[in-house]
Amino acid sequence: MPTPIDPARSLLLTDLYELTMLDAYRREGMEAVASFEFFVRKLPPCRNFFVAAGLEQLVDFLENARFTDEELAWLAGTGRLAPETIERLRAFRFTGDVDAMPEGTVFFADEPVVRVTAPLPEAQLVESRLINLLHFQILIASKAARMVLAAPGKILLDFGLRRAHGAEAGLLAARAAWLAGFTGTATVPAEPFFGIPIYGTMAHSFVQAFGSEREAFEAFARSRPRALILLIDTYEVEAAARLVVAMAPELEAQGTPVQGVRIDSGDLAAHARAVRAILDEGGLSQVKIFASGGLDEQTLARHRAEAVPIDGYGIGTSLTTSTDWPALDCAYKLVAYAGEPRRKRSEGKATWPGAKQVWRRYENGVMAGDRLGLAEETLEGEPLLVPVMRGGRRVGPLPTLAEARACCARQLAALPEPLRGLEPAAPPYPVEPTTALLALAERCDRLQRARAR
Repeated sequence: MPTPIDPARSLLLTDLYELTMLDAYRREGMEAVASFEFFVRKLPPCRNFFVAAGLEQLVDFLENARFTDEELAWLAGTGRLAPETIERLRAFRFTGDVDAMPEGTVFFADEPVVRVTAPLPEAQLVESRLINLLHFQILIASKAARMVLAAPGKILLDFGLRRAHGAEAGLLAARAAWLAGFTGTATVPAEPFFGIPIYGTMAHSFVQAFGSEREAFEAFARSRPRALILLIDTYEVEAAARLVVAMAPELEAQGTPVQGVRIDSGDLAAHARAVRAILDEGGLSQVKIFASGGLDEQTLARHRAEAVPIDGYGIGTSLTTSTDWPALDCAYKLVAYAGEPRRKRSEGKATWPGAKQVWRRYENGVMAGDRLGLAEETLEGEPLLVPVMRGGRRVGPLPTLAEARACCARQLAALPEPLRGLEPAAPPYPVEPTTALLALAERCDRLQRARAR
């Protein structure tokens, strides 16, 4: 029988090399304090910024990280690790420190988002799940933020659960999108888990199940008297819109006013213009038009530029799978061990040494530039990484999801205008290393070359 585990919480949810390295560290007595930093190496050509997200789930994971007896029994049975290592894992608890950018913070390439400082085996073991939790929500929040900027004032709903890559991804995508400014989601557990408003209308199958659209609309109205939104593209869009106009007085008299109609196929802009004209001529100017089906931020921006009369959008696949750029080049790298800075020099993947901080300057409320320097430096501007955990426990309550959402809204409002668009900004946002950081990198390189001789 396979060993039952809760994959969201189990420390077995890792790459094998994390365990084999931990085994080797124990054998060599390498348990001094290390610092690792999580960052994204570069901005994709279709992104001007990232949005920090996923910290709440990371902190919860670190606070509760431990192996069960069943997991350790399975590990022991594989023979991959020494019995002494298995016993050390039995007592494993994360005892380190975490500094991080608050969720909702806008950040850029090469800037540390999270720093973990802990005994080397602890800091190493949590790598895979840390990246797993941070990468996905950062990816989706950054994508959602582009949509929020492309469609200001519009209702934006996450419709992506069915295309998400698994249950956890669907739920965390709803969280990341709401953090970035979405109005809500269709994913039901997002409300009890995170307090995110949930929305839903009907499927085409509901309309098809009845003998006619009128019967379907009447039945749905009886069950949804307070939030009646009718799907009108199952057959003929304009004919269904006229049917809504004809039924509206009767439904109003029954205490079920039509709140909106949804279009899910075809030329959404053309359909929306035709439907808006039909509704307005029928005295239903207050009825909103919602659209869904194959939408992305480019479509939203085009609709805005063309003044398409759509009030809200349900966005699915392009959001929860980030179809235009489905993965970020992110990493979690050792930057210090036993009091000494460490620097990776691999071609195309070099890292900055030492524990670092990011300071941000503003001019007239607009982001003007970031400085990347050593954590012990004191520079002008707002330091972006703040203490989150000390000694394995959080230093205080994390910001609520609503507070993280408000933080993101402030950050997006402070973006320089070129970064708010969908095209690559020219010039890109400035992130400059400090003189001290450059000097430390040079010193690390000289020392490594000397040791290699």
